[in-house]
Amino acid sequence: MKLKDLKEEELETMSFDDLAYIILKEKGKKMKTADIFKIICDTLKLGENAYTNQIGEFYTLLSTEKRFIQLDKGFWDLRENHTAKIEIETEDEEETDEEVEEEIEEDEDEMYLDETKEADDDETDDDLQDLVIMDEENDIDL
Repeated sequence: MKLKDLKEEELETMSFDDLAYIILKEKGKKMKTADIFKIICDTLKLGENAYTNQIGEFYTLLSTEKRFIQLDKGFWDLRENHTAKIEIETEDEEETDEEVEEEIEEDEDEMYLDETKEADDDETDDDLQDLVIMDEENDIDL
């Protein structure tokens, strides 16, 4: 869809962000806020007062609309022109279910060995060695 192909009635019913989208799509390059809005005002024959009074609202509209992305030095472009490239590296061989099960069993064995080692350590350390048991007859008055 090109801006010049639209009828006047269609243009009047379109929102500023839809018009900005068409303009950026047609131009195929980044543009400044003022330049985009000037084309919109000229196309809709809004005049200089409308341009001056509504440019701030237009900037806010571009800022909140997800189809647009703000670039450095006040330029705007379509977000679809600036997608991030994500590469996912995969290993040459996929692990089979058997290999995964073996790894789980090894981990469980290591955990069991760690627990029994701790239990053996507790038996050798006699923390109760200095404990004195007193009955009521040997009660000491302080």
